[in-house]
Amino acid sequence: MIKRLEYWFENALFASRWILAPFYVGLVLSMVLLLVVFCREFAEAVPAAVTMSIEEAILKVLTLLDLALAANLILVVILAGYENFVSKIDTEGHEDRPGWMGTTSFAGLKLKLYASIVAISGIQLLKVFMGLGHGSVDPGTLGWMTLIHFTFVITAILSALTDFLSSRTGSVH
Repeated sequence: MIKRLEYWFENALFASRWILAPFYVGLVLSMVLLLVVFCREFAEAVPAAVTMSIEEAILKVLTLLDLALAANLILVVILAGYENFVSKIDTEGHEDRPGWMGTTSFAGLKLKLYASIVAISGIQLLKVFMGLGHGSVDPGTLGWMTLIHFTFVITAILSALTDFLSSRTGSVH
């Protein structure tokens, strides 16, 4: 009786991973939201391109790049998270299957997340630096943004180092 109860309990725990599926659907919809914002930003930039300064054009492109990086980050979380925690995605042999799918561990996913966050933070900081000559940028805000960016960089480096050291000692992630 106890063994059967344990069996049902463990199967229920295992099946609970499907609770994550709606989160991934929500993330797919958030990519649609980013696409709408991307299209709006692009549509606003096209007519203004003729009169835009170089700095304005670079800032607009950095904004579009920022949105694309955020969408990439979401896609990596969706695919790797689903495969790691819910179920394998059966796309073997598909010509467009990304090489990292099915091989990205939780540690690898974490490093991809950190790298994306650092890139997005760096782009935001670059946009502020480029705007320095065109308006008032509060030095305190600039200082905080720089500190936060370097905090992301240090966190990414320490996380990568921790994962590297754990893999060398045979520790389980």
